[in-house]
Amino acid sequence: MPVLFIGHGSPMNAIELNEFSQQWSILGKNLPQPSAILCISAHWETRGTQVTAMKRPDTIHDFGGFPQALFDVNYPANGSPELAAQIAHEFQNKKVGLNMDWGIDHGSWSILVHLYPEANIPVLQLSLDYTMGAEAHFKLAEELAFLRNKGVLIIGSGNIIHNLRQVRFGRSFALEDYGYDWAIEMTDIIKNKILLEDYDALINYEKLSNASRLAIPTTDHYYPLLYALALRGNKDNVTFFNDKILGGSIGMTSLMIDSQQ
Repeated sequence: MPVLFIGHGSPMNAIELNEFSQQWSILGKNLPQPSAILCISAHWETRGTQVTAMKRPDTIHDFGGFPQALFDVNYPANGSPELAAQIAHEFQNKKVGLNMDWGIDHGSWSILVHLYPEANIPVLQLSLDYTMGAEAHFKLAEELAFLRNKGVLIIGSGNIIHNLRQVRFGRSFALEDYGYDWAIEMTDIIKNKILLEDYDALINYEKLSNASRLAIPTTDHYYPLLYALALRGNKDNVTFFNDKILGGSIGMTSLMIDSQQ
């Protein structure tokens, strides 16, 4: 299976028909049919690593201040306790807990409603252990590689550039390719390092440029990118899509890793 990193942006993308959600719909029609989906979402951080293991995960509305229509969204995909148990068993150097309380958060379902609107594929989430550094997350992600051969679609969901405090709302938010200098600089650097397969540099991203302090002020939306990159095989190519910055400081840049391109 291919691997995806998707810049999910605003939760409103779940109910809006825009260039980003349209691209997700097109992508879903062209991807091989997965046996299951594993999402690593920026919006589920835990102490220790956990994987959702319930039969029917809830749709979590983990936000506030949005229209009722967004809270009305339900993504009724099943889970897969069997796959969750297998994932937990496969990790060699990390204990992974089976979680029965979380569900599917908006980092996952805001994308999946467009990728797979019928919600007919089992969905699991793997949490981000906030006690671990970037290198540990990258090494942990490498152990998920066996899932690709089982037909599981792995999706990292975050944003390469994500600074909500600096977002410039209003008319400029919708302007094409509108980004602060530091956001554009960091996006270009990271894309170049991805193409060069310089993963050490991406793990130590804060050393790449002073721009990183504004572009990646927290790790939650950046680490899902590392999960996707860690799964790139020797014959895989990388394709970027939705490569834009909104509001000055939200990068929608996404990528697909696939050997069939």
